[in-house]
Amino acid sequence: MYRATASLIAIALAAPAYANEKDPTDERQSQDGIANPSESIIVIGGRIDAYEVAGAADLIDGEELSEFEHGDVNRVLRQVPGVNIQEEDSFGLFPNIGLRGAPVERSSNITLMEDGVLIAPAPYAAPAAYYFPAIGRMDAVEVIKGAGSVRYGPRTIGGAINFRSTPIPTESLAGEASGQLGSRGYYQGHGWIGASAGNFGALVESYQQGSDGFKTIDGLPGAETGFQRQDYRARFAVHTSPDSPVDARLEFAYGRSELEANETYLGLADADFASDPYRRYSASQRDVFTGEHDQYRLTGTLRLPDDTQFAVTLYRNDFTRSWSKLQDIDFDGDGSFDAIQPVFDAPSSNERGLAILRGADSAEGALRIRNNNRVYRSEGVQLSFERPFETGEVRHNLAASLRYHEDEEDRLQNEEFYTQTDGDLVFVRQTAPGAQANREAKAKAIAFYLEDRIEIGGLTLTPGIRYEGIDLTRLDYDRADPARLDGPSRIRKTNIDEWLPALGATYALGDVLLIAGASRGFSPPGPGNPEARAEKSWNYEFGGRFRNGAIQASAIAFYSDYSNLLGNCTQSVGCSVGDIGDQFNAGAVSVKGLELAASTEHQVGREISIPFSVVYTLTDAQFESSFESAFFGSVSQGDALPYIARHQFYAETGLAFGPASLLVSANYTSQVRTEAGSGDISPDERIDERIVFDLAGRFALTEGLSLFARVDNLFDNAYAVARRPSGLRPGAPRRFVAGASVRF
Repeated sequence: MYRATASLIAIALAAPAYANEKDPTDERQSQDGIANPSESIIVIGGRIDAYEVAGAADLIDGEELSEFEHGDVNRVLRQVPGVNIQEEDSFGLFPNIGLRGAPVERSSNITLMEDGVLIAPAPYAAPAAYYFPAIGRMDAVEVIKGAGSVRYGPRTIGGAINFRSTPIPTESLAGEASGQLGSRGYYQGHGWIGASAGNFGALVESYQQGSDGFKTIDGLPGAETGFQRQDYRARFAVHTSPDSPVDARLEFAYGRSELEANETYLGLADADFASDPYRRYSASQRDVFTGEHDQYRLTGTLRLPDDTQFAVTLYRNDFTRSWSKLQDIDFDGDGSFDAIQPVFDAPSSNERGLAILRGADSAEGALRIRNNNRVYRSEGVQLSFERPFETGEVRHNLAASLRYHEDEEDRLQNEEFYTQTDGDLVFVRQTAPGAQANREAKAKAIAFYLEDRIEIGGLTLTPGIRYEGIDLTRLDYDRADPARLDGPSRIRKTNIDEWLPALGATYALGDVLLIAGASRGFSPPGPGNPEARAEKSWNYEFGGRFRNGAIQASAIAFYSDYSNLLGNCTQSVGCSVGDIGDQFNAGAVSVKGLELAASTEHQVGREISIPFSVVYTLTDAQFESSFESAFFGSVSQGDALPYIARHQFYAETGLAFGPASLLVSANYTSQVRTEAGSGDISPDERIDERIVFDLAGRFALTEGLSLFARVDNLFDNAYAVARRPSGLRPGAPRRFVAGASVRF
């Protein structure tokens, strides 16, 4: 009953007002004030237009996000070419996203932002995305790849993704609310209300999402395997009057997010997956994640009459998380704990181990659960300047930015030991805080960027250069000193200075815009890794865009030449060598591919329209040298990188008739390697190809009130999404969802 109420309460609050029908979406998207463009990364002279960017740029606006009302970022980003995704929990809670063949692990190889501000827990010291903004509350999503991404750093090899949150409306009163309920206790509710009056504006917002989950734990059929998420936001602004000669604005934003997820890293053996992919082993019954995130942002913007713009943003993000999950097991009861992965590598040779995973009795204290307790802080200030001007017949748009940033990750982890009896885990003992890990990772960085957009007739050149100066520090403390009274037992420091040039170019030929770009790609190593070199590449792209009325299309070829690729040791990839957080050099790697996209809308008479869009990505990523590595294994030149699908395809079409619409989407992903290799893929190192269909329908009762329904995984396709870190993981089964939305 609580979930139904949480999902629908926003509609109940807003319903009395929908008679004042007004759609604020268009106004919020097209307003020419500086509030929205300052939070966008696709900005040209104050205008948001992905078509004109010198490089690959994609914008998913609010109208497109509302078509399926997805709460899973993986399903949203399928419609962007060049995006590589490894699903994990099938709700999008812990996404693994890469761009243009960059490794996908925990989205740590791309630059993630919310409203133009770095949003990863510790973007320099520990960027793994254990916090990720809820896609269901976003107003738009922007993706930039290639030369244009050097502007945003620090990770410029794959690109950048920016999530634009709900802005303060320009009306005297506006709001929106939606709620949906679905299979297996799924719920999603989103509501905001805001106003602008005189020189002031404000907005409050809430987003709620959860599910009972779709897996069943052995011996515990009623146990939840789902999650609960709560997001709360508030924004307050003061600004000059519309008739003022300058446009000035000061805005404060605060956000609070909480997540509890009954998620595990423990998958299934192949035979068990084939029998029931939604089964979960008994040994994972105490695995649970909890996280709390607080976000603060103060932004001041100023636009002068000559369109010169200044912006300064102070920001801070605090994130605490604890993920208790099965670490290893004393299978033989001899006091020696063994890794779990060998059970999945050879289940017939590890029958005792597989039996304990399934729920068989164990020796006393034989199951070790690690409390991955971490605290993150990220804060800084960024300044930007933009000025358009002309020199004769040449138009310029000069842009500069400066950012000072600090972040840190604090690990104080311990472990608990359990005995499995009759399928139940019984607590035995625990170690003191810090006994498993007691360390800090810190980063201080100063970065600046300078760019001039030069327009000469139909030719536009965008030269730019970025600097990253980074100081990384790792402090290791004695594990028997949780209060850290004796200070660090070891200090390791790394200093990095990098210059990253970029050049983008476009040339207009009627309805065709040719684009080309070259840029220096860079990702910093983690703290405390003296053997790990920075990740570097040269990135190239060439292609074109076409736009004529309702028809839009693009084709871009890309090539990334890595001088060094880094492998990150994380528990999410099943790393069993060194310490979590260590990095390993892979040397030269090449990634080449093709991104195709097209969309149109065909009008049939006055009432009926048929939209159609298609996206295709080809990615060929391979090692360019042979080597032996404890992390990568035995690699031969020409071996393909793991977890990068060669072919990805997304298509969407439907029918709109008056107040009703029906859309269907199809997503195809080719087979994926889970280990580096070439030639035919052995079954135990393969994720099979899949195609998943989603269906969505909407009916507008009034201009402001709509009913909608959706079916995820329409044909109930059972498919695997990963083998790491331990065993096969399933995608979500078919889910029915129905709801309503109202706006005023």
